[in-house]
Amino acid sequence: MNCTLNGVAKHFNDHIIFSGVSLDIQRSHNYVILGGNGSGKSTLLKTIAGGISATEGTLTYTLDNKNVEHKDVYKHLAFCSPYMKLIEEFSFIELIEFQQKFKPFQSGLTPEKILEISGLNGIKTKPIRHFSSGMKQRVKLCLAVLSNAPLLLLDEPTSNLDPKGKVWYKDLLNTYSKEKTVIVASNHLEEEYPEAPTFIELSNYKH
Repeated sequence: MNCTLNGVAKHFNDHIIFSGVSLDIQRSHNYVILGGNGSGKSTLLKTIAGGISATEGTLTYTLDNKNVEHKDVYKHLAFCSPYMKLIEEFSFIELIEFQQKFKPFQSGLTPEKILEISGLNGIKTKPIRHFSSGMKQRVKLCLAVLSNAPLLLLDEPTSNLDPKGKVWYKDLLNTYSKEKTVIVASNHLEEEYPEAPTFIELSNYKH
């Protein structure tokens, strides 16, 4: 999936988060949005996802050389962030089966295979409310990365992961996102970067 940003800006009242963002996000390429805490990384990622509207500028999306209307962008992307909520009354297996109804997973990935990939198959019937923060992050990453969506947006993906979990995340990303357009928002943490990324330094868009 391709996404073109032309002069995109986001303001909250009189506060300019970023402005003049012009990017050509290419299909099957990897990107990293870099910036410190409070720099606007999450805001830019949400703007690309269509979750919030740009104050200025335009965003256009194409898939297989066809324009995608803004109202339909959500159908073609998967999003993961540490602040996302899960349905905590569900078990992991129930959550996988629930998501499968509206956002399919990649070909050949059955619920049992996804559980195996997650490393959480031993607790597949345990309610998610009893999971640790690291376990919940694994759940979120699996639901996003393993989906069949061509655009993958990850906001600080290693948040709450221990060293073993960070190694698991890189293997997950490198194995299952090769055909995707991947955009990672990162606080300058190399372990979060996908392979061979183009870096977008958000400080260049502060005016």
